Amino acid sequence: MRCGSRWRAAVSILAAGLTLAASGAALAQDPWPEDAGGVADARAPVAAAERLRPDPTLTPGAIDPTVTQANIHATICRTGWTRAIRPPQPYTEALKRRQIGEYGYPDRRLGHYEEDHLIPLSLGGSPTDPRNLWPQPRHAAGGWDAARKDDLELWLHDLVCQGRMGLAEAQRAIASDWVRAYRRHPPPPEIAGSAYAHSYGYGGGWTR
Repeated sequence: MRCGSRWRAAVSILAAGLTLAASGAALAQDPWPEDAGGVADARAPVAAAERLRPDPTLTPGAIDPTVTQANIHATICRTGWTRAIRPPQPYTEALKRRQIGEYGYPDRRLGHYEEDHLIPLSLGGSPTDPRNLWPQPRHAAGGWDAARKDDLELWLHDLVCQGRMGLAEAQRAIASDWVRAYRRHPPPPEIAGSAYAHSYGYGGGWTR
């Protein structure tokens, strides 16, 4: 009886250990650890240089055909335009989840990425076409992160609405290589660093 009791106790301990190990494995495999619903995290890791730009095979950019050079003052240059056409958060959050996997990012925390419109809404980008959306790292090597792209979006929007740049030219510049576009058209000091504050006005392609 004493041996039987010891055997049963050993089996119980082993079973408990296996249960804990299985639970730990499940947590380790959780594809969305500490998912905060896409809330920005200041502790997000710095993305490598190769992630500064979207993959052109996945995110080539797409435009809204209703926005043309002829009607910019009735569309993108009108206050509240982007707020009116911005897609709902459940749509962009679900797309962000999917695209983080498609991009093969090892860090899958939603809050570490901004689901960004490559061609921003403020430049006539498509609001919902997945080809125009990508999970852009909030923190990237050299400071080429989501906030800096927001600055560029605001500046190009101003140039287009002031008649200093054509709509199609601005769309091509930011879709082909936004880092190069920033270097060619650097925002002035009064815009650099201020794009987020303007995100609920007329400019920007924000989906926060």
